[in-house]
Amino acid sequence: MWQSLYQELKEKNFIIISVAFDTGGVPAVKDWIRPPAPVQVPKELGDIMGWEDALLKNAATPTYPCLIDEKHIVAELYGMVNVPQAVWINEQGRIVRPTESAGSSDGFRTMDRTTWQMAPEVAAEGKKIRTRYVDAIRDWVTKGDASQYVLPPEEARKRLRGATAADALAAANFRLGQYLFAQGHQQDARRYFLEAKRLRPDSWNFIRQELELQGVGNASGPEFWAQVDALGKQAYYPPANFS
Repeated sequence: MWQSLYQELKEKNFIIISVAFDTGGVPAVKDWIRPPAPVQVPKELGDIMGWEDALLKNAATPTYPCLIDEKHIVAELYGMVNVPQAVWINEQGRIVRPTESAGSSDGFRTMDRTTWQMAPEVAAEGKKIRTRYVDAIRDWVTKGDASQYVLPPEEARKRLRGATAADALAAANFRLGQYLFAQGHQQDARRYFLEAKRLRPDSWNFIRQELELQGVGNASGPEFWAQVDALGKQAYYPPANFS
């Protein structure tokens, strides 16, 4: 679906760089990034993702750059704690919107976890949220710094979440866990993964990556859902702030 938007806007000096945070590297994500067969999105998945029908219909394999960030370096640099998140950077290299949820909503938390089906009104609200975000991108690409969605430098700085000492220590523990896991020391690695999550509990990237290293598919399995449910009324995807 992002490919559909890229195709629509690429002649206006718009580029997407997608980032996959996965210790497994190319083998773990290649079929998601460059699927071997034409993209066909089931209606249930389309509802969960909230894409408008026109972009969903034109889903295609990405032709924009796709970075596989095995060590989560981009996440660390830009304060990304979940996917999909996005940061807007203009032609001069200035961040005009710091990292935020890229039009995703928490409607997925209400779906039937067996059938992936959502109530029509929840799906409609999700599409409204996603469409507003995509329309904001269109406005920015068309109007540049004159767009109402471009933040003044002082507001962008205010929204930037600088890394704390705890964040840096969490990243170090996570990286050490990755190294130990790659060397076959799974139990030792888990201790460092758990410490990384304790130091930065808002990082769903840490949570899902550790689960997936335990076993393929665990990142969307019962333990993941248990942690999502434990959020209670707290948002999984805090909405983008356009005020």
